[in-house]
Amino acid sequence: MAFGVYVHIPYCIQRCTYCDFATYEQSKILPPDQYVELLFKEIRQKHQYYKPQSLDTIYFGGGTPSLIPAPLIVAIIKELGSYGYTTRPDTEITIEINPATINEEKLKIYLDHGVNRFSVGAQTFDDRLLKMVNREHNAKQTLETLDLLRAHNLNFSFDILFALPSQTVEGLKNDVKIAIEQGAKHISPYCLTVPDGHPLSKGRPIDDEQVEMFDIIADELTAKGFKQYEISNFAISGYESRHNLLYWVDEPYWGLGLSAHSYTKESAWGTRYWNINSIGEYQKQILAFEGQQFTSPALHLPSAQYEALEMHQALTDFCHTSMRLMRGLNVEQLAQKFPVHVSEKVQSLLKGLEQKAWVQHDNGHWSLTRDGLVLSNKVFQELTFLEGEI
Repeated sequence: MAFGVYVHIPYCIQRCTYCDFATYEQSKILPPDQYVELLFKEIRQKHQYYKPQSLDTIYFGGGTPSLIPAPLIVAIIKELGSYGYTTRPDTEITIEINPATINEEKLKIYLDHGVNRFSVGAQTFDDRLLKMVNREHNAKQTLETLDLLRAHNLNFSFDILFALPSQTVEGLKNDVKIAIEQGAKHISPYCLTVPDGHPLSKGRPIDDEQVEMFDIIADELTAKGFKQYEISNFAISGYESRHNLLYWVDEPYWGLGLSAHSYTKESAWGTRYWNINSIGEYQKQILAFEGQQFTSPALHLPSAQYEALEMHQALTDFCHTSMRLMRGLNVEQLAQKFPVHVSEKVQSLLKGLEQKAWVQHDNGHWSLTRDGLVLSNKVFQELTFLEGEI
């Protein structure tokens, strides 16, 4: 069984206009060393939720983890190791970085302590669009950061944001072209998602154009040897995000820090638990439990912060995460995890979706078709189960 740890580092230079993550401008939050001390306390309190084991992945997300001093990132890796959550030479250790927030010295510290994958929050190479979404960096700084990573022959991924107001197809093609030329092995296209009335909701491409934009990205990447392995992720073979795959293949993971979510298989159908998304409340809660250790979220957290899943919830999760992957839902795994009548009901629903040409069946797997990718929300709606339905 694979196991990974996500560590949330909520520091930003400034807030992007489209961001809804639990992050703070760095001047409006605890000093980084105090925040990391809270992470240490959380590790001490919750480490018994999972038996000590070597880690398949560690992922430092945010925010911008590269904003805080690099020795603090190293200290977190070491603290996990002191409780038996050790790393191996093949452990995937990812850190999210923003352009102009790393240099040779910081990079050397990361590399000397096992960090081997870098997720670059560049979004676009169009300075006008970067300014529009309130990104601090510019395209030149992105290229300089990528030069640094490429000089060390490092594994890095790249996010591309599309469907921005006034963004053109030609501009989007240019973003994809530059990302490939710069040596990214993993590219994640994300459609801008903002509510109606948001400043960025005006002047956006209409829905059909958004679909066309995604198709263009997919075609450009596929032509250059990238393989789509999940709805929003493309990679050169062997460079898939092993950490993200944990979420999609029903493996346990531990989330540390502000707003972080976790999943353990301790109950019949699994347990989810999560941290508060206010830094003041998170700090208060961690300090309130100082010196205590618990073997279960149910003994530790308020009921509003954990959920022992029931079968219909576990089934919904299993179907949604499986169908996000291009390899799709494994019929054998479905039958192993759930009773026969449940497995049969799911397959009956999938056969109905097959009639609409939204899913396809091949070699023991159900997966989305090209049309199904575009209409994936409708597929997931059909594969959402309520209490009493199964």
